[in-house]
Amino acid sequence: MRAQCVAAVLAVIVAVALPQIFHIIGDFTGVGKSLGVAFLPMHLPILFVGLIAGPIAGASAGLLSPLTSMLLSGMPVMARLPLMMAELFTYGLVAGALRRTSLPTTVKLIIAQIAGRVVYMGATALAIYAFSRTDLGIISGLVGLKSGLFGVALQCVLIPLLVYRIENTNKKEQL
Repeated sequence: MRAQCVAAVLAVIVAVALPQIFHIIGDFTGVGKSLGVAFLPMHLPILFVGLIAGPIAGASAGLLSPLTSMLLSGMPVMARLPLMMAELFTYGLVAGALRRTSLPTTVKLIIAQIAGRVVYMGATALAIYAFSRTDLGIISGLVGLKSGLFGVALQCVLIPLLVYRIENTNKKEQL
């Protein structure tokens, strides 16, 4: 349990720091926030921690990362905060729930990514129709998905490699 707590805290730290690094690089290179939109840096540590530490660590990190980021940096903006919290919570929960299945890591990731995006779209629809949030648009979720395809592909390559490395290190230590 202690390892899960440490993993969740580290995931929150990385999930808050990575987007800031991407924003700095984007500002420096003149591309602005488009790097963050393309690479989805906050998603990577949440999916990873779910896969290595389980659903509680993944869901907790997913819930706390956007909130912590907003409190420290003002991003995401308040209108998007509950949507991102729901999305990242789902990423961490589903990735963690699939942790011990025999599915390939890439398949686990894709399932978690689809679940998170569905929750994001559902939360957006709820905000628009139930709370009359005219500052949000359902199309933004689809545009965000298209813009983030590179980040999704990067996650599907990088995360399985990291998980493989962690699992093999743990197996060697147990011998």
